[in-house]
Amino acid sequence: MAGKVAPSIGVLSHLRIVEIGSSAATSYCARLFADFGADVQKVEPPAGDPLRLSAPLTSGGESAWFAFLNLDKSSTIIDAADPDAITRLTALIENCDILVDGRDVDSADCPSIDVAAIRQRRPGLIYLETSWFGREGPYADFAATDSTVRALAGLVKLVGPVDGPPLHAPDFQTGILAGLWGFIAAASSAFARMQGGTGRSWSLSIFESSLALSEYQTFEAFARGDVMRRMGINRFWPNFPTGIYETKKGWLGVTTGTPAQWRAFCDILGLCELRDDPALNLVEDRLQYIEQIEQKFVPRLKTRTAQEWFAEGLKRKIPIVPVPEISDLLQDAEKKARGAIVPVLIGEEEGLTAGSMQRLTLTPPRRGGKVPDLGEQQAFANIRTHLPLTAAGSPGCIDTDRRPLQGIRVIDFSMGWAGPLCTRTLADLGADVIKIEAIQYPDWWRGVDRRPAYVDAQLYEKTVRFCIMNRNKRGITLDLTRPQGRALAKGLLAKADIAVDNYSVDVLPNLGLGYDVLRTLNPRLVVLSMSAFGANSIYRNCRAYGSTLEQGSALPSVIGNLDGPPVMSHVAFGDAVGGLNGCAAVLVALIHACNTGQGQFIDLAQIECMMPFAAPWITVQSIGGMPPKRYGNRHPQFVPHGCFRCAGEDNWIIVAVTDQDMWQRLAILIGRADWATNASLKSAEARRGIECEIERDIGAWTFARDADQAMSELQAARVAAGVARLPIDLLKDRHLRSRGFLQELERAFIGWHPQPSMPIREGGGPYAPRIAAPTLGQHNREILSGLLGLSDTEIAQLEGEGIIGTAMLSEEELAKAKKVSSG
Repeated sequence: MAGKVAPSIGVLSHLRIVEIGSSAATSYCARLFADFGADVQKVEPPAGDPLRLSAPLTSGGESAWFAFLNLDKSSTIIDAADPDAITRLTALIENCDILVDGRDVDSADCPSIDVAAIRQRRPGLIYLETSWFGREGPYADFAATDSTVRALAGLVKLVGPVDGPPLHAPDFQTGILAGLWGFIAAASSAFARMQGGTGRSWSLSIFESSLALSEYQTFEAFARGDVMRRMGINRFWPNFPTGIYETKKGWLGVTTGTPAQWRAFCDILGLCELRDDPALNLVEDRLQYIEQIEQKFVPRLKTRTAQEWFAEGLKRKIPIVPVPEISDLLQDAEKKARGAIVPVLIGEEEGLTAGSMQRLTLTPPRRGGKVPDLGEQQAFANIRTHLPLTAAGSPGCIDTDRRPLQGIRVIDFSMGWAGPLCTRTLADLGADVIKIEAIQYPDWWRGVDRRPAYVDAQLYEKTVRFCIMNRNKRGITLDLTRPQGRALAKGLLAKADIAVDNYSVDVLPNLGLGYDVLRTLNPRLVVLSMSAFGANSIYRNCRAYGSTLEQGSALPSVIGNLDGPPVMSHVAFGDAVGGLNGCAAVLVALIHACNTGQGQFIDLAQIECMMPFAAPWITVQSIGGMPPKRYGNRHPQFVPHGCFRCAGEDNWIIVAVTDQDMWQRLAILIGRADWATNASLKSAEARRGIECEIERDIGAWTFARDADQAMSELQAARVAAGVARLPIDLLKDRHLRSRGFLQELERAFIGWHPQPSMPIREGGGPYAPRIAAPTLGQHNREILSGLLGLSDTEIAQLEGEGIIGTAMLSEEELAKAKKVSSG
């Protein structure tokens, strides 16, 4: 059980982390270090971290959210009122490697300390400070919650019924996304310090971290214009069908991204007339006929169970998956065996929570453990393996021109969103990323249209989504289905530190590029496989997109209204989440490789990466047995909390009250001073009794105002509020503009275009992009000659044989090339 989990020495056991302040983002960042053995000292006031009171609560009154965020940490109590508080905290920080600071979100009565002076004395100290919006900019002083931030980040308005209100999860998202980004900043700095550098200082914006989810839609809007609107529950531009549908028994997640998947989906439903209609071949074409198409296939889906349809999908390689409930996860033996669900001890209660999703096979993470009681030191605290490479560097200025991963080489086999986001982040941090495509099979984010008109016009070079996801990379084409292409790939892998792919699990092994081959070729190589379900899963052959990952994660089962269907939150939620988890996993493995010379295989299951978003509900149900309550736009802890209509067409704002003082300020602002002075409404639970009345009066107040005006007045009263933005609105967002978040970059075929920055910064501004995304095969000669020593004659021969090239093959050309190759 949870209380009997044996202490283990993990790959990060040489690191000590000190966590101060109260923030889900910093707590999750520190937990990711604890998962791999770091000694994490969580500094708390005598009353404890305020997150210890966060709903939902277990049957014993413990916070399931706090439990997930703080597994395997130790708790140190420091009372700010004590005369020696600053001295004690300073000494603790001076003896650590990484300081994770959430005080700007909630100080949690932390003593005031001079971090700059400490860093001057300890130049090896890595520092991460976190805030909702960054230290400067129009939103810098905004009161915020998870939901108000997601609204501003374009992650709410497109979800829910056409007429509104937009639907959104009540919580537990921005902290996970920002925590991953914080870990990436700190872990890359730990690696850089091992290479002889000093410590680094980072600032992390929770708001900008959330834009990793909305950047795809934002830049599609840049390319296509203001075309996105809320289309209804479980409908998302630009793909259809991408949603959740009722079956004879259970709910089914459906995604048909390619023409072949659409035709196969129609086949299993017996809908030949839809399959053979050329006007429905592409996803954007089908968007025009949503109602007509659903009228045909929705009744057919109800003739069989979700499991039966899933079995059919596996046979035909269609991305369809049953939509589980939390109870299904708790009974999932495979997820427990893989460590995606782990035991946890919270006080006297034994339950389950989400484990580490960074599935390193040689140096695995801890599998469960204990949540520290207030002031409790874990049994493994202060057990550290001292590594000389982690010693602090010499005093002096940090060379910010040298990024943390400079000198690291990555071979990137990935396509689409998840893998390329992982490798883009590595590239942004300084790694030399070589992207491998083929003229026969280029990255599908260049477009899946293989008709001559698309290919001849080189439209595959003009997709902005590809350009934002592949900046700072070099590009090469290699036909990996032929011996010459595989031999060249092996030559690159022999000189690399990291290899990444997000194919189905058997693709590279079937090409002779499996890990058993690669580790012989290069024992130091870290190989990241980002499949949907994992290399050893019984569902390993299931096709999946980012939407499939959300559908299969159980998260939709806790979102939406009590009497409604499971609700998806995003067109491809799992992609960005998988990419960030993959990057985090690679950094842990890279630290181990630097210490030992040993590479390893990382078996990342992207569907598991979605489970932290449902972690509190997993814990509550594992202990109490009761299924989670659906809150709609309400919240298990904050009252009021909702999405309210404003003046104009389809304008909305999220308002959230997090404490008694904020409630009184809101009541006065909306003209209900009687509520502000009513002692019986001081607590959230008391207000829940008149929640409908409160929402009615807030709605009347917001409806009389423009959304931005309402937000301005609410924020002036220090009430958490955020306008529900469309992704296109982010291109002109005044806060992002003031912070230089969008940076212009020039590229062939599309010219100047905006690029999103990372939400982690050294110094005042973001890292500038170095090079634009490669055109197809742009760096063939540079890489084949410069790295592998091929002559011009050899390169010309490869091009003549179609092993390399710079132009995508059309459908007809591809068929002809296959015939020649097989003949």
